[in-house]
Amino acid sequence: MKKTTLRVTGMHCASCAVNLEKALKKTPGVTAASVNFATQKATIEHAEHVHANELAGVIGTQGYAAFEESTAHHGHVDDAAEVRNDLLVAAPLAFLVFVLSFVESTPPILLFLLSLPVQFWAGRLFYKRTWAALKRGSADMDVLVALGTSAAFFYSAAVTFGFLNGSLYYDGATVIIAFILLGRYLEARSRSLTGEAVRKLMDLQPKTVRAWRNGRETEVPADSLGKGDIFSVRPGERIATDGMVVFGDSSVDESMVTGESMPVEKKKGDSVVGGTVNGNGALRIRATRIGSETMLAQIVKLVEDAQAAKAPVQLLADKVAAVFVPAVIVIALASSAYWLFLAHSTFEFALTIFVSVLIVACPCALGLAMPVAVLVGTGKGAEHGILIKGGDALEAAGKIDTVIFDKTGTLTKGKPEVTDVVKFGKDDALRFAAIAERNSEHPLAQAILAKNGRVPNPSSFRNVAGKGVKARYGGKEITVGSRKLVKCDAKTDGIAKRLEAQGKTVVFVGVGGKCVGVITIADTLKENAAQAVASLGRKGFRTMMITGDNARTAQAIADEAGITAVIAEVLPEGKEKEVARLQSEGRRVAFVGDGINDAPALARAELGIALGSGTDVAMETGGIVLVRNDLRDVANAIDLSRYTLRKIRQNLFWAFAYNVAAIPVAAGALYSYGVTLDPMVAGAAMAFSSVSVVGNALLMKRWKPETV
Repeated sequence: MKKTTLRVTGMHCASCAVNLEKALKKTPGVTAASVNFATQKATIEHAEHVHANELAGVIGTQGYAAFEESTAHHGHVDDAAEVRNDLLVAAPLAFLVFVLSFVESTPPILLFLLSLPVQFWAGRLFYKRTWAALKRGSADMDVLVALGTSAAFFYSAAVTFGFLNGSLYYDGATVIIAFILLGRYLEARSRSLTGEAVRKLMDLQPKTVRAWRNGRETEVPADSLGKGDIFSVRPGERIATDGMVVFGDSSVDESMVTGESMPVEKKKGDSVVGGTVNGNGALRIRATRIGSETMLAQIVKLVEDAQAAKAPVQLLADKVAAVFVPAVIVIALASSAYWLFLAHSTFEFALTIFVSVLIVACPCALGLAMPVAVLVGTGKGAEHGILIKGGDALEAAGKIDTVIFDKTGTLTKGKPEVTDVVKFGKDDALRFAAIAERNSEHPLAQAILAKNGRVPNPSSFRNVAGKGVKARYGGKEITVGSRKLVKCDAKTDGIAKRLEAQGKTVVFVGVGGKCVGVITIADTLKENAAQAVASLGRKGFRTMMITGDNARTAQAIADEAGITAVIAEVLPEGKEKEVARLQSEGRRVAFVGDGINDAPALARAELGIALGSGTDVAMETGGIVLVRNDLRDVANAIDLSRYTLRKIRQNLFWAFAYNVAAIPVAAGALYSYGVTLDPMVAGAAMAFSSVSVVGNALLMKRWKPETV
């Protein structure tokens, strides 16, 4: 048995995925098939003799396009491009036909010619998918669009060429197609960033590496590294793959994996992770894991699996379509047959009834109900620094009951700062420490220097690997670092332990062989973080914090933020598993993060909220991005999403209510009272329903955030 993953383009709703899955499962040699609307992928298990081209052909017969996705490269396809090109044809021509329809002197043949490319070029996919739907014995919105617009077009053509007497409805046919294409284009745009997270993750791996071959350092492609190969990493470079240090000392920024804001000291024998950033020392590393075995590859897989595991967005319009479309067709046929055979009306009147029912039932308002509301809602969010990526995020926000925060860079500022200085005696411990650290690039040294401003250079400077620094200034020796470097008495050690219990990193300062003070450095809580947590609590959300940092530091930050539930010392897969565990308990989870190590959890959660100051990967994986980095916008984003979702539901309700009320009138139910709905009035009613949907969506412009 083989498993093939195909990238599918052209799916515009969840029912497309369901229908495509059914078609694949009926293919000889296919044992299982899963089509995911959210990721636009089809995963098929099949016999060895079945080729990917055959499977792509099956998908092609259903009106979609498919190609095999390379496992080595994540190709990018703009799913919105095809819809955009069709829209560029349909929109201007539909507008022109609409305007000219009100000009009495317009020749009907001109309207016919202008409508042709809209009906049969821009609208060609409606016909293709209608044919595929009819072959499998089902009906969806594409069928209704094709039937309704075709009825209007061919009826108008018959009038144009003198076969019938009546009005022209070219404007109705072309405007419906243009509006439906507009709605689908907006939806396609909202999905176009789905694969960006994976691409950004893959970009973290260097393309080339300096490997040792035959005793010489040679630059080679990173993917040519084998297990056991030795390669060099200079200061500031990303490490090419997982490995073990064989030579050198340095600090490595592993925040993408652990979330720990402080760099980790590395020496011979220590393990390193591919994609992490080397600090101020040169390293030689032996590759221990390559390709799909690396930590970065595992994070990529977690993101892909989590995205694929999301249930496709089942819009109300798609759920009802299975019943609504066949019902409309039956009503149109039955009502026209009644007037022709039982009421003995003319053929033209019966045909008018048939066309009126199909036109009045055309899902123009349904096609706009979600996209227009999403467009206005996301635009309003953008005004206030809240970027909502589409309908998936909106639907998820409506169900959230638990909000999980990452710590480093999300609740905290993400960089070390001096928080306390305890002096013993008259010497200025902070100033002496800054002088000693003047030539150091260690992040802790930078925090000390940031607190002091300009300080003089020491006369000598030496880095003591893994312990700190030694320097001379004014004839005195200054030592700055850990207990291993700076000797201190029991009282000083007790003070240091008390500060460490608060989750702070303690740096000892010695002058002339005597400990003159201790400096504490920590990643401090962001402004408004506690206010944001309190706001969520008042709204009934359960708040939690999860981090790769140590438990002591995590608890200190959680206490300050007002969060009682804390999970610490977890790797990226651990964060994702914790989210999945809460989901298995029935929780609807929103995850707020900013780092690469948050990407799997952001993807797994019902709603991922990323900070604009975070990594590209986090922002691409999150369904909502907070541009202002103000954590109070978490509550605002959820509130705006829920408000937008309410408007979508209202729009869908009114669109369906319009159809339920108008279809019987179009079918002639009130004919005995002198009330009829000819195709022209039906087209006007359809247009009115679309305007009402847009108008309701525009009311969202009144929304304001709780905090500014």
